[in-house]
Amino acid sequence: MPAATLQGMWRLTATRHRGPEPSPTLNLLKALFTISGLTLLSRITGLIREILIARTFGASEMTDAFNVAFRIPNMLRRIFGEGAFAQAFVPILGEYHGKRGDEQTRRLVDAVATVMAWTLAAVSLLGVLGAPVIMTVVATGFRSEGDTYDAAVFMTRVMFPYIGLISMVALTSGVLNTWRRFAVPAFTPVLLNLSFIGAAMFVAPRMEQPIYGLAWGVLVGGVLQLLLQIPALMRIGMVPRIGVNLRAAWREPGVRRVLKQMAPALLGVSVAQISLIINTNIASRLGTGAVSFITYADRLMEFPTALLGVALGTILLPSLSKSMAREDTAEFSALLDWGLRLTFLLALPSAIGLFVFGTPLTAVLFHYGRFDAHDVDMTRLAVMAYGVGLLGQILIKILAPGFYARQDIRTPVRIAIAILIMTQLANLVFVPWIGHAGLALSISVGATLNAALLFHGLWRGGFYRPAPGWGLFLAQVAAAVTLLAGVLLWFARSFDWVAMGTTPGLRIALMASCLVLAAVVYFGTLWLAGLRYAAFKRRAG
Repeated sequence: MPAATLQGMWRLTATRHRGPEPSPTLNLLKALFTISGLTLLSRITGLIREILIARTFGASEMTDAFNVAFRIPNMLRRIFGEGAFAQAFVPILGEYHGKRGDEQTRRLVDAVATVMAWTLAAVSLLGVLGAPVIMTVVATGFRSEGDTYDAAVFMTRVMFPYIGLISMVALTSGVLNTWRRFAVPAFTPVLLNLSFIGAAMFVAPRMEQPIYGLAWGVLVGGVLQLLLQIPALMRIGMVPRIGVNLRAAWREPGVRRVLKQMAPALLGVSVAQISLIINTNIASRLGTGAVSFITYADRLMEFPTALLGVALGTILLPSLSKSMAREDTAEFSALLDWGLRLTFLLALPSAIGLFVFGTPLTAVLFHYGRFDAHDVDMTRLAVMAYGVGLLGQILIKILAPGFYARQDIRTPVRIAIAILIMTQLANLVFVPWIGHAGLALSISVGATLNAALLFHGLWRGGFYRPAPGWGLFLAQVAAAVTLLAGVLLWFARSFDWVAMGTTPGLRIALMASCLVLAAVVYFGTLWLAGLRYAAFKRRAG
């Protein structure tokens, strides 16, 4: 279909489908449950995909090649899409939507989409052509392993266009979240996981090099994720119209504001990704499987991070932006306080779970097929190291929106640069000591310090003041976490989780029973200590 015809259809659709304005208030807890529930579905399908990959490919040279190749477009997605772009775009879009009306907001979306689409097309082309150079920089250790290097270069070329697709998804998700249509963006990652699963089950076995099937699955998943957004955008009359007049799009004042905000955000997000590149390069020199061990552990760490941190950040950023636009500092502080309390309530038990229950989690999820007992032990070490910094990782996603909503991106950037230096210095200590797990521990220490500095900045600037009752709340959580740790530690040490691989059904049932009991102990203790969950109900304008 010609581009002009498609653009015409989108304009007609946008004119006919003008959805109702969002309700004046938003039930934050209900929105959190909605996003977390859909994110849970995404993470479950993500775990299924990782189980399939672990069972089929183990922690082999080809798995390392795929993980590194996929990490490159995924890294750029965080720079251009969900990272710097979202931080700059969503607050400005919220301002347009709240103060300037639908027509000016639509012009902003169209202009940003045009600039973004053509820029990403050029970046994708350069990535495909320059894949050998990129792989040499990112994974120097692969150069001495010809087959691994060649496979990584080929898969990088296949998957690089994913950055363009998923960054456009970030644009459309930002629009939908501003209109408080959280469900579709939260469900979107499920499609990538389903594409992975389909590729692993039906495509990979039919290819001469099976791991290549996963690379093609990533590309198909990106297309599906973008297509899913269109019906939801139609309902609010905000389907982005990508034009051919790039110069006119550049002249849109809102585009220049977004780009101005993106400049420091790009630096901040790039700093984090530079750290990731360095860590990947180090891991590629630590022997076969090191990259994969960290990747599998990272998947476990991202489970609670996405369920709580990403969900809360998604909800809070538009609401915080609106409170700042109204100069309502009391509401701004109250929203942050609500997010921080929920984080401590739910992230602390998750961190304890990763730290003391790493072997059962790793064995039940990955110990199948070519993923052997040695792989379980190596992955478990990385899981424990990530557990140290899980609370910090999630707090960053709550505290950073406090700066983005004020359109202050420079402060988080300065903190990120300091954290990059500190993380790499920590690698000099931790990697010789505990190998690949040292990389995860350095990230954990850096995340904890990052969260502390962000908190200090908001508190010192007077933008956040803790509400009364924090002392009692922390005492209640500490008591419940202590009992939870005891339950998990007893189960972790009382059974040989690796040997139980001969009876996988029994092993799964035992872990499920343990987790249910642990949840009952934790939340039951909180209830007996006087914590009432109705206190977390909150609405935002």
